[in-house]
Amino acid sequence: MRPTLLAVFAHPDDESFGPGGTLARYAWSGAAVHLICATGGEEGTVDAELLQGYESVAALRRAELLRAAEALGLSSVTLLGYRDSGMAGSAANQHPAALINQPREQVVEQLVRLIRHFRPQVVITFDPIGGYRHPDHIAIHEATVAAFHAAGDPAAFPAAGAPYAPQKLYYTTFSRRLLRLLVRLMPLFGRDPKAFGRNRDVDLTQLANVEFPTHARIDTTAVQAQARAAALAHVSQGAGGPLTRGPLSKVLSLLGRTDTFMRAYPPATPDVREDDLFAGVTW
Repeated sequence: MRPTLLAVFAHPDDESFGPGGTLARYAWSGAAVHLICATGGEEGTVDAELLQGYESVAALRRAELLRAAEALGLSSVTLLGYRDSGMAGSAANQHPAALINQPREQVVEQLVRLIRHFRPQVVITFDPIGGYRHPDHIAIHEATVAAFHAAGDPAAFPAAGAPYAPQKLYYTTFSRRLLRLLVRLMPLFGRDPKAFGRNRDVDLTQLANVEFPTHARIDTTAVQAQARAAALAHVSQGAGGPLTRGPLSKVLSLLGRTDTFMRAYPPATPDVREDDLFAGVTW
């Protein structure tokens, strides 16, 4: 049986700006790595000149996602087709097509169907606060967790295919030690840690003390070129910006060659330390 990993995220670029190195490592080592992206990323800020030749922001971001997927070596990309809900408190939260306004059971059933189709041994998604409390990240986290546990239940969503139970579920995490270092370093390079990201709407200082346990560390040194190419594919979302150039980028590149994960299932004791997401998988 071929090792199969399924990554479930919310927006085009989540796969690259998050665990891109891990996805590349497994894909380029022969595993089948599938990506599910829940929304079109319509709320991402895009420079007007980048939209030339594209009918919408979603069309541009889909093209960027497919280029990133090629760089990472992904086996497939599935778009669920929902609309980007925007950051908490934004007008986009009210859009009827926004992910956060969809019936949860509907999204869960879609994910169950895909899990049963791809039959991954390992599933990864966001942590419970979605990394930085984006409403879509939290929504897809909750739906993925529910789908992970429902996929193997014959009584759950019987029309969604034959039951299949993945063996392991991981949440993407990031080093709070690294984040606290970043918060200290950013002002030295003219960056405000309280206004991070393309839209300056992420306060890193509010995330630095939210801890999740780290059970797995994946060395991505061998696929840094692929991971960087994937990140640079998302040019509309600031790829190649100030944090990817200059002295600060050198610090981040040295510290960022390991992706970290919390193992949500099977439940892990505090002393669990893995260097392979497929560790313990039975074939």
